[in-house]
Amino acid sequence: MSKKTVILAAIIVVFLGLLFIGCVFIARALLGAGERQFVEKPGIGLVEVKGMILDSRETVRQLRHFLKKDDIKAVVLRVDSPGGVVAPSQEIYDEVRKFAAKKKIVVSMGSLAASGGYYISAPATLIYANPGTITASIGVIIKLSNIEALMDKIGIKSTVVKTGKFKDSGSPVRELTEEDRAMFQSVIDSTHNQFVKAVASGRKLSEDEVRRIADGRVLSGEQALALKLVDRLGTLQDAIEEAGRLAGIKGEPEVILPPKKKLNYLDLLSGGMEESFEGALSRVGQRGMQLMYE
Repeated sequence: MSKKTVILAAIIVVFLGLLFIGCVFIARALLGAGERQFVEKPGIGLVEVKGMILDSRETVRQLRHFLKKDDIKAVVLRVDSPGGVVAPSQEIYDEVRKFAAKKKIVVSMGSLAASGGYYISAPATLIYANPGTITASIGVIIKLSNIEALMDKIGIKSTVVKTGKFKDSGSPVRELTEEDRAMFQSVIDSTHNQFVKAVASGRKLSEDEVRRIADGRVLSGEQALALKLVDRLGTLQDAIEEAGRLAGIKGEPEVILPPKKKLNYLDLLSGGMEESFEGALSRVGQRGMQLMYE
């Protein structure tokens, strides 16, 4: 390769790098301009929780963003989720509870707001459900697999060295003992009790009232209304209009979406996207040993 070719290639690389950086700055400037629109007039923030609840960070970020904005007078939390991992559900619940202590937050349930989806809704100022929304499912589950017989068939043996008799409880390569089962049941019972208390506190019901229906059963929105698990039957638009009324906004409120999460472009260039993908795979792989509100 000639010296001129090397120099030309270097110039092209530098040019493309500068072009990329310029595009990044322009994009960030446009996003910043979008955020400045929040101060134009009072409005209602909209936060959406869709699908399995595996991580709380983005929902918490959006709620905190709206809480800090003086022009956002209330928030509608749109929930369309079958539930998810216990700890992230509890973190979102806590953030909704804190938000409701300072501003109005109205939940609008979509087609499904069950288990963890109901858990995060419980402390809201008001809960709307559609008549046919599937909700409740107040319960806890842990799913364990056993592949011991399969390993025997293909001639694979597993050896475990551990520090205590419970250290490999739930391992897919051995059967659960009665002690294992009792240990897992005690953890599930404790977590279920936390669920019951959270619903009772959020909905201002007695724990006995909640326990009577906290057996994992699902309910329609209409049934949930009769049991005081939701406040009203209505659509997302109904929830938005009610949030506006609760916030003292006259007329139809403007709905404000949260700003998009800012990307760290340097991380993307250095392999951040690959790490995120691997992290997602890891979470899926570990799900079998996680307590789930689903």
